[in-house]
Amino acid sequence: MRTTKLTALTAALTAGTLLAACSGGTNASGGDSKTLTIASVDQGSIQDVVDAFKKANPGVEVRLTTSGADQYQQQIRTKLSSGTAPDVMSVWPGNGNPGATHVLAKPGYLLDLSGRPWARKLPDAVKTVAQYEGKTYNAVFGLNGIGAVYNQDALDKAGLTPPGTWTELLDFCREAAAKKTPAFALGIQDNWVTQTVLYALVATTVYGPDRDFDKKMQDGEATFAKSAWTTAMAKYQEMEKTGCFQKSPLSTSYEASQELAASGKTLGIVQGNWIVSLLKGKNPQGKFTLKALPATDDPGGFLMPAAAGAGYGVNAKAKNKELALKFVDFVMSPEGMNAFAEKQGGLPSLPDTGHAADPALSELTTFINDDRTVPFMDQLWPNPKVQQTMLSGLQEIFSGQTNAAAVLKDMDTDYRAGA
Repeated sequence: MRTTKLTALTAALTAGTLLAACSGGTNASGGDSKTLTIASVDQGSIQDVVDAFKKANPGVEVRLTTSGADQYQQQIRTKLSSGTAPDVMSVWPGNGNPGATHVLAKPGYLLDLSGRPWARKLPDAVKTVAQYEGKTYNAVFGLNGIGAVYNQDALDKAGLTPPGTWTELLDFCREAAAKKTPAFALGIQDNWVTQTVLYALVATTVYGPDRDFDKKMQDGEATFAKSAWTTAMAKYQEMEKTGCFQKSPLSTSYEASQELAASGKTLGIVQGNWIVSLLKGKNPQGKFTLKALPATDDPGGFLMPAAAGAGYGVNAKAKNKELALKFVDFVMSPEGMNAFAEKQGGLPSLPDTGHAADPALSELTTFINDDRTVPFMDQLWPNPKVQQTMLSGLQEIFSGQTNAAAVLKDMDTDYRAGA
């Protein structure tokens, strides 16, 4: 699929998120006109873009540090407020977490990018979550979706095929467990990972019957605790009890979960499309395919989370603003976006880049074109506390310290607290 086919996604998205992060250790001090500091989530693709940028700008030195999302969320505001943040940093779209556009732009930490040529070309749905109070602060370069990513070789060895309904999913998990190869790797030692399975279930159970759920939440006409979020939570727990995941998800890291899925020790993993390239990096001969995670017994009612993905912002106090702006412009060029998309297995945020999507994403592109996608759930939430409560609450559910009803009630309390 070429990116000119993404019109349906623009119409479908009223917001978009899931991943981006930056370093806990990068310092922007001491920069000269030829040195750029960047902190980024470890996406498995940023180094390629940095190398291409350096090739296009001879003599430029780039000091790049990567880290996980959890570390970034704990430290980014502190580094920005103390003046130790890098020139360029990963920024989430929307308002859903401590590193999101609204959260960082509101106190003046990010440079206004509205005057960059690419800013005017962003699709409206992407522009909404790249802006704060009408100004663009986030160079959102890609579009992402969440689903079940299967290892075809592992499926063949187990003699199983991807399930097409919720009932088939549970049977699939039981049969996989009986063969000593769990269905899905789950690495929730990193707490951001707890949301991916839940979001994949919520897309169908909550938004399938009610595409206006977010508006009802904003208008005070709906709550998490008295909605189909309870159904999605119950299904998540049923998957765990049925043996859909490997033993001890809480002691399994995101990195370790990739190893399980790539090596065929599990049949797959529920993650964003970016995981495909990471799995291929660990198993270059492997065949991986992303499909919708069944959440009901009506395949025609399935929806997939799909939204604006990661982006880069410029530190308002960057030591090298000119070089930082040159970098984000490169990121948003066809060469930059295609480098990310090809390495991540994603989709560029702007049309006409000449990029052809990875065949592994054929079902995602079909859902996009058929207007069967919904935003990543957190992007329209009024503050980052809601997501943090959900993530920590999900870990506590898995450890037996709390229950779904209590977590959803706490999420409602944080949601009503506003910005």
